[in-house]
Amino acid sequence: MAKKTQARTLFLLLLSLLLFLTVLKTTEARRGRHAHHTHHARRAHHTRRGGIAVYWGQDGNFNGNEGNLTALCATGRFAYVNIAFLDVFGNGQTPQLGLDNQHCNPVTNGCTIFSGQIRYCLYCQRKRIKVLLSIGGLVGDYTLTSKADAKNVSLYLWNNYLGGCSSNRPFGAAVLDGIDFYVEQAGSPLYWDDLARYLHSYSKLGKKKVYLSAAPRCVYPDFVLGNALKTGLFDFVWIQYYDSACEYVGGNTTANLLNSWAVWTKSVKARKFFVGLVALPLPPDTDVIPSGFIPVNVLTSQVLPVVKKSRKYGGVMLWNLFYDEEDGVVIVVVMERGWWSGEGGDGVSVVVVLESGSGGVMVGWRWSKGSVMVAVSGGGGVVAAWSWWWWWAGVVM
Repeated sequence: MAKKTQARTLFLLLLSLLLFLTVLKTTEARRGRHAHHTHHARRAHHTRRGGIAVYWGQDGNFNGNEGNLTALCATGRFAYVNIAFLDVFGNGQTPQLGLDNQHCNPVTNGCTIFSGQIRYCLYCQRKRIKVLLSIGGLVGDYTLTSKADAKNVSLYLWNNYLGGCSSNRPFGAAVLDGIDFYVEQAGSPLYWDDLARYLHSYSKLGKKKVYLSAAPRCVYPDFVLGNALKTGLFDFVWIQYYDSACEYVGGNTTANLLNSWAVWTKSVKARKFFVGLVALPLPPDTDVIPSGFIPVNVLTSQVLPVVKKSRKYGGVMLWNLFYDEEDGVVIVVVMERGWWSGEGGDGVSVVVVLESGSGGVMVGWRWSKGSVMVAVSGGGGVVAAWSWWWWWAGVVM
């Protein structure tokens, strides 16, 4: 049995090297073509495989296990980061940023504890990761009472987090990429569309576009965000397939989820749609973690093959980083059976998945400045790895 395992491992290593050389040769050929063509080819490839969005700032246990934004962005896993949440605003209130573990003091709104994150935001953006401020949240004191109230909130967001000016910017010189609407506790759907219009209009004032995203529950239409989404101004919509009526229930079919996806993508004008997932199974006797966890084998065999057929498919959204750090099982959604490849900071990362789900085998490598790392990962972790210069980039997870 041991000899068979060793033989299989050796075979996979040889196969991975052969595939790597093939991909490398193809990549170098593409680089030799016109840069404009290469740029658009990369963009098209990224769209097909999708990206991962994640919420950061709500670790649930107030213990800071999420780490800082630099650690998050350095993983190379994520394309979008939502800082959660600005959970007090509207009705004349002084807006407050309430992050778990007191990343920012929501009482004084001084955010001195969070000042060190300024350079972390800039680090993420230099890696072409979009960083948005998420407003609303699971709990909080937020509302919009009038169109004028919506305008005042938009001005606050513009001056303190986007391209405007303020003496008390929580992130200092860092200009966030946009605003995310995670609005669950508001009792009225009124004026959220006005807020979206005001925020969208600021794209004309600054040097960069103001991106808008929203996280509606999966039942269409969303009661609170329905009017806002009808404006057609949102770039990204991460649909919550957890804690909702159309979530996946263990042993059940995915029909409700897929029907919901079809309705959303056909009914709402948005640039890209994402499948919103909870990143950790619900432990017994707890309501802290949302329900609706989708096992990896179900996700890769029943959900992703269907949703990826849509031209509006953008990827997946994870709630949230803390849960993903605790388990990390959902991260395999970017590594379905087949190919995954992309340009890293200074090289090409490639993962070939021969099987997916529990006990599957993943073969991955990283080419960077002349060094090569090849690893084979099975159900029990990495079972074999070698390298020229021993370079580890975390492509096998």
